Amino acid sequence: MADKKQNRKNKNYDEDYNPRFRKQRKKVCLLCSDKNFELDYKNIDQLKKFVNDKGKILPRRTTGACAKHQRDITIAVKRARHIAILPYTQN
Repeated sequence: MADKKQNRKNKNYDEDYNPRFRKQRKKVCLLCSDKNFELDYKNIDQLKKFVNDKGKILPRRTTGACAKHQRDITIAVKRARHIAILPYTQN
């Protein structure tokens, strides 16, 4: 009976390997790593990196930004929306 269970297992993987719970590399904050990078609400190309196709601000886990810079990103996007550089939503 034990032989049948061993045959079912894929021999390429460990017993502890589970693809659903794979460890992912922690993203590094773009604004912390590059000291010359300044976030500006008037620069649309910069802000589009932090907004999805529907116009929503991406979360920290997606952008990789630290908490301080995520707040700065949020403020910059909201300012750009207010002066109509960025749309609130995409049609």
